[in-house]
Amino acid sequence: MEHGFFDAAEFDCKLGEECGVFGAYDFDGGDVASTIYYGLLALQHRGQESCGIAVTGTRMPKGHVTTHKDMGLVNEAFTEETLSKLGGDIGVGHVRYSTAGSSTRENAQPLVLNYVKGTLALAHNGNLVNAPELRRELERTGAIFQTSVDTELIAYYIARERLVSKSVEEAVARAVDKLRGAFSLVIMSSRKLIGVRDPYGFRPLCIGRRDGVWMLASESCALDTVGAEFVRDVRPGEIVTITPEGGISSDMSRALPKEKEARCVFEYIYFSRPDSIFDGMSVYHSRMLAGKFLAEDSPVDADLVVGVPESGNVAALGYSLASGIPYGTAFVKNAYVGRTFIKPKQKNRETSVGVKLNPIREAVEGKRIVMIDDSIVRGTTSDRIIRMLREAGAKEVHMRVSSPPFLWSCYFGTDVPARTQLLAYNRSVEEIREIIGSDSLAYLREERLSEIVGGLGICRGCFTGNYPTEPPKEDIRGEFEA
Repeated sequence: MEHGFFDAAEFDCKLGEECGVFGAYDFDGGDVASTIYYGLLALQHRGQESCGIAVTGTRMPKGHVTTHKDMGLVNEAFTEETLSKLGGDIGVGHVRYSTAGSSTRENAQPLVLNYVKGTLALAHNGNLVNAPELRRELERTGAIFQTSVDTELIAYYIARERLVSKSVEEAVARAVDKLRGAFSLVIMSSRKLIGVRDPYGFRPLCIGRRDGVWMLASESCALDTVGAEFVRDVRPGEIVTITPEGGISSDMSRALPKEKEARCVFEYIYFSRPDSIFDGMSVYHSRMLAGKFLAEDSPVDADLVVGVPESGNVAALGYSLASGIPYGTAFVKNAYVGRTFIKPKQKNRETSVGVKLNPIREAVEGKRIVMIDDSIVRGTTSDRIIRMLREAGAKEVHMRVSSPPFLWSCYFGTDVPARTQLLAYNRSVEEIREIIGSDSLAYLREERLSEIVGGLGICRGCFTGNYPTEPPKEDIRGEFEA
């Protein structure tokens, strides 16, 4: 959620990419740029710093790719004129929250690579924990990098493996074997659209169809937006290749046993839109359950339950329905201010929250408030919002958090900073409550996480320190702690 989780007003991390990817292939030969554009608009919540679209035509000469990338929002970066120049029946798009690699236009995706076998365009959501080793290996063999993002490493390895592979999908499979960490990829070659999901399934990726147009998207809500039918999720460890000749072909040779799958639980708690379904589980339902469990496990006498927009709202509704305490709106959100967590530098920490949110005095004055947020990272924003409610006349403010306390860093695509920067590190819940200034404080119990995702395999590393795969051996965040 903007104010409890990824808020640059709270912290400025160097790594942890949360992005959105979208690909489309029109088997009937129609242009796909506008479909990708609207798909990216639906994924805008996953990244608002840069965006891009790359397209080619299967009837065009190999190597002919048209690309437009820019900083800012999708509707700012693209105009009717720029879209009209993106002619082609196969393409990929990307929205980026830049943390892995600096905030520059050069690091915007998709990345397009021209090589002896043709052209690749690649869009990546996730984070590779072995990126430094891979980069050194490539540099030793003469690679020269144009960006500072690990996506370029993936593109290089695919291109190199293609020289000794019978097909691009074989090259992708061989390259993927070198990758460690979180990655959902959409790859465009001159005649194929390929989707890849890492064996743990950290990040979502799904398949959709609208008549003769096949699509890959980070979230199902993007398929809904463009009028496509949800076909299925790309499974953890799966590589899918989409062509007119073969439809969807699947390579599941890298899949892990179900019990080892480790989806990022924050896709359900925060990242994904509530109208998305991820691996068969409704994000809306997950958040409702989180609120319900908070009400059951941490009840409090109050007059009103409110959520911190946006991701706290559904959990607040779940808390209200389970507790019988009325649900209400306590904040007006300025819709014309981008997500504050997107801004890469800390500026005006106090002011940024007030610009985004303003309490409704009439709604909260004289009332005992239960305020639901998705997480507490450093606590500075929670402190500020609680003070705002008190200044608006709230008699009591009881905070409930729809995730457990952050106690460990994340290396798989989430901006959970070094342990010493986490408010919960070496502090009791009561000590945290005193710091943020609430009348009471309770978190979602860690054992409830499996219940809110219907028993799916999830990653709990940032709560428990037990990572599904070995964390990096060297500093990839600029703040490494063993």
